[in-house]
Order: sequence, then C-alpha cells, then structure tokens
Amino acid sequence: MNRELVTGLAQLSAEKGLPKEVVGDIIARALKRAYGAEENIDVKVDISTGAFRVYLLKTVVDKVEDPKLQILLDAAKRIKPDAQLGDIIPLEESAAALGRIGAQTAKQVIQQSLREAEREQVFAEYADREGDIINGQISRFEAGSAIMELGKAEAILPRADQAPHERYFIGQHRKVVVVEVRRTLRGPQIMVSRSHKNLVKRLFELEVPEIYHGQVEIVGIAREAGSRTKIAVRARQPGIDARGACIGQRGLRVQAIVNELGGEKIDIIEWNEKPEQYVANALEPAHVVRVDIVADDKTAYVVVPDRQLSLAIGKEGQNARLAAKLTGWRIDIRSESEVRAELEPEPEPEPVAAVVEVAPVVEEDAEPSHDLIAEVEAESAMADEEELDEEDRALLGAKKKKERR
Repeated sequence: MNRELVTGLAQLSAEKGLPKEVVGDIIARALKRAYGAEENIDVKVDISTGAFRVYLLKTVVDKVEDPKLQILLDAAKRIKPDAQLGDIIPLEESAAALGRIGAQTAKQVIQQSLREAEREQVFAEYADREGDIINGQISRFEAGSAIMELGKAEAILPRADQAPHERYFIGQHRKVVVVEVRRTLRGPQIMVSRSHKNLVKRLFELEVPEIYHGQVEIVGIAREAGSRTKIAVRARQPGIDARGACIGQRGLRVQAIVNELGGEKIDIIEWNEKPEQYVANALEPAHVVRVDIVADDKTAYVVVPDRQLSLAIGKEGQNARLAAKLTGWRIDIRSESEVRAELEPEPEPEPVAAVVEVAPVVEEDAEPSHDLIAEVEAESAMADEEELDEEDRALLGAKKKKERR
C-alpha cells in the first residue's frame, strides 16, 4: 500500500462526503485484515499525508510462550521505561511485510468499507429526519411505487401513501414527508408519504413563521388526503391571532399550502380547553346551538339548527368524522326540531262522536196522505179493469168512445 493509493482513497472519500476520520478508520481496519491478525495489530493513518504506520501489540510477561503476542519485561522497559507486567507494548512493523496479496486484500476491504460507511452515513442522516419534509424528484416507478432521488439516496413513495387525487410522472418534483428509515442488505430504505398528516404540519411550519418560532402551536390535525383537512391551532403568546396567522393576509399563506396539496380543503379552527367549545369549533363551518358533554362514554351531543344539519354532518359524514378525529370525542348531531319533539309531550287524542242513522218512525194512527190515497185508488181501478172479461171490456170501450164524441 503506497502513499498515492491512500491519497486516492482520501479523494474518493471526499467525493462521497465521508469525514476524514471515518476514512482513516476504514483504511486501518483494511490493513489489519490484510495482515491477517486484527487482534494484535494497530494501524495509524495520516489522511493529510497518506502515510501510515503498522504496530504489533505485545503483552509484557515474565516468560514468553508466544513471541508474536508476548514480550519480556526487560525488553519492554527498553522501549517504555515504566512498563509493567500485563502492559501492552506497540512495536512498529515494516509496511513492506504487507506484500502484494495483502495490498490487494486491503484495497478490496477499503472499497467495501467505503460503501458500507456511505450507506451508514445516509442512514444516520435520514434516520434523524423522520417526520421532516424533503424535496425529491421522481426517477422511475416500480410496482406502483414512485422512486424518488434525494441526492445521495433514494426514497420510496408507496401507492398507499400517494394522494388519491394526484398524478405522478417521471421528472416531477414533489415535497414529501419522511415516514420511516429502515436498514436493509442493499442499504438504507427511506419511506416517504404524500398522504400523511405530518406533511400538512410541516407545510404550515414552512409557510407560517409564527408556527416555526413557536408563537403558534398546532394542537391537532385530522386529514383525509386529497379531500379535506382540519387543523386546530392555539396562540402561545398573548395578543396573537392563531387563526389569522395561519390564514395570512388575504389567505395567501393557507392558499399556498392548498396549492401544494393539489386543492385539498383546509379548515383552520381555534383550539379551546373547554371540550364543549372545542367540539363546536371543530364542526365549523356549521353553526352549533348547544353541546352537551358526557364524559363517561366520551360522547358530545350536539344540537344544530334544522337548516345546518346537513352542513354539520358534511358530505358522506366527512365533517362530523374529521371533527371527531380532531377532538377525540364521539359526536352525536341532532337538529333542533328532533330535540324539541323528544322534549314536548304528545297531545291526547280527542273523542270522536259516533254518527248513527235512524229510520223515521210512522205512527199507526196517523191519517194517510192524499198522494197515498190517490195511488191506492189508481191501483184498485187497474185491478178492477183486469178482472173484466173481454165482453165487458168491449162495452166499456164503446161507452168511452161515445162519450168522447
């Protein structure tokens, strides 16, 4: 191993961004392995000059049993005057003893160690950034997952962590939040997300200085990626309007976040220590008449005006669902008319009078009317006429004809 090789490796480490101390340790471990006795070998490397020294480590004893590992006390005192039994004495070894095969082994070990050190540095860098927001560029797709270039490393954006309303393509730059960093045989695996609620939190920290400096605190976030997000904030300093700071002048701050999220709606509400008021605020934009808290079953019973019921519940129950996630309370929403109907007693039914038709009663002693008498006489005459024989009928007919003349 010559000086030029060590200098070249130092330059390579500089390109990979590894500290000089790390490179020195890598070369030292490689030389120990090349000598084949890592336990009793110590290597000192000077990165600035490329020079290195190899030392054999021997234990001070009264009687030498293994010359490679032990040294007599008298010989040790000539090297180190205050040496005592049991001390470790370093004896410098010639680097020429390394040989051609040893140098080849050392070179391979150094290259492998550099790759491992680079992976370890990437892991350490991003392991501390879990929950932080980073900017990456999509380089390719694998089984539905988008692979993003982060510079020295690659990140994986799984399909489950992609926003459902967004479309991704190669070369696209996207802000993502680091969810998890794993160690694998192929190096660190960085998992990122566009649907995690921490992405909204970090975007507000970037856009709102009051949140970044701690003057305004984000208490909670409930998100359905691609559709709607509710975020609760509170001021940590008197005189600061937490909601106004997040919204910004003419809504510029929150609009920048909405644009980054592809048009996702964001409701900013004021946190309140009273659960009744907190639940009422969480149901905005609906107006709430009353909130009754039952702490035993962790339920908030909410009353809203009739015309606000659908607004409080939201499309497919989204507004109430996000409010429940944000506050941690189970929310039961009812309209004023429903509550009024439950409280007012039902009126007693009025009695219904039965209507009975009565047939008219005819008295037996009453005199028959003129119409009835005429009808009886006519029927009697017809009966008498039917009883006449044909001869009588002929005489009667002639008599009537004569009378008409």
